Amino acid sequence: MKKVFSDEDLIKNLSLYYLNRHLKKKPMEKYHRTIDESPLHDREKYKKKAEILLLNSFMHHFPELTFENLTCESPDFIAKFNNKKIGIELTEVINHLEMKKVESNLNKIFRQAEILLEQEDTTKYRGVYFLSFRTPLKFDNPEQQQEIILHIYNSIKKNKAAGCVKSIRKSSHRRNVFITHEYNMNLFDELCSEKILELIEKKNEKFPYYDRSVDECWLVIVSDMNSLASRYTFIQDREHLNEVKSPFHKIFHLENLCGNMTSIK
Repeated sequence: MKKVFSDEDLIKNLSLYYLNRHLKKKPMEKYHRTIDESPLHDREKYKKKAEILLLNSFMHHFPELTFENLTCESPDFIAKFNNKKIGIELTEVINHLEMKKVESNLNKIFRQAEILLEQEDTTKYRGVYFLSFRTPLKFDNPEQQQEIILHIYNSIKKNKAAGCVKSIRKSSHRRNVFITHEYNMNLFDELCSEKILELIEKKNEKFPYYDRSVDECWLVIVSDMNSLASRYTFIQDREHLNEVKSPFHKIFHLENLCGNMTSIK
């Protein structure tokens, strides 16, 4: 996964780790410790942790797969499976490009509100808050951003939606204050198969530069269902995925919420 993450995106991905009851926590914690002990820059460590979290559901489909190198680049990870050395290249498919910037801005605002509440009284406000908003939200200037932060802050303090906050729902969290989006599935939110095929083509071009010491190289395309920009309900024209041609030995599409996986090759 070679895209640029904001710090807010990374923090949000790491926080979601503690919310997901389906995580294989022992190996995940071990992998995170291994990344922490590596000489990577802190930002690269966050990125690697976020990437490995996206693969948690994938590990349920391949319970015997173990990671041997978590800090390589091309491909993203080296694993062992059925006595073979497997290179795993990970990439996220963005379903709603227009939402990516909005979501990044919202994550920054969420983090500022979290800091305010934690500074005031972490124990009192500790929890996970799922918020939905009245639209449209505007981020044109710092004053408008501060107004949204204040509405979130007041809504959580009073446990009642206020201002631009349309609804608020709280769940327990044993560490700190965590604010995220309320999950609403759109029944007609399709992911075009062409977006997946375009990603495969881009990765095909880079295939010759991947580590040649692996026995096989797999491409895992993830829809991060915890992200507004990546969510989908169904893949449109799924049959087109059967036409794919690629040097990758295996190609999968994975959604990381329920772990549904499509084998493309």
